[in-house]
Amino acid sequence: MKSKLLNACLVLTSLVGYLEWGQGNHTFLLQAEVEVLSKLFHAPASALHPLTILPLAGQVLLVVTLFQKSPSRLLTLLGLLGLALLMILIFLIGLLSLNVKIAVSTLPFLITAFVTVRHTWARSSG
Repeated sequence: MKSKLLNACLVLTSLVGYLEWGQGNHTFLLQAEVEVLSKLFHAPASALHPLTILPLAGQVLLVVTLFQKSPSRLLTLLGLLGLALLMILIFLIGLLSLNVKIAVSTLPFLITAFVTVRHTWARSSG
């Protein structure tokens, strides 16, 4: 049960990531994801990019584990990796640009990811 809860938290905390660029442009990852999903159906070529497809695939893998009786460790770690690529990049952008809002928005995901990896390793060695 703890694995499913952690996987659900990974998906939810990944949607809280925050981005800012230019003058007055900002979005949460949830809003950006809705836009990417709508583009996938109307203009797929414009939405096909590794930084959109890998995190989305990661979310799909984590959602799949929520429907498994015992969540697959491999799917959990692959889904986590797909999402972590984007979230770590956003965290680094926040640090390098000294934008506290961007950096802090990724911390719930990064903390949950750390706890999930520790839980998954403990489960596999025990």
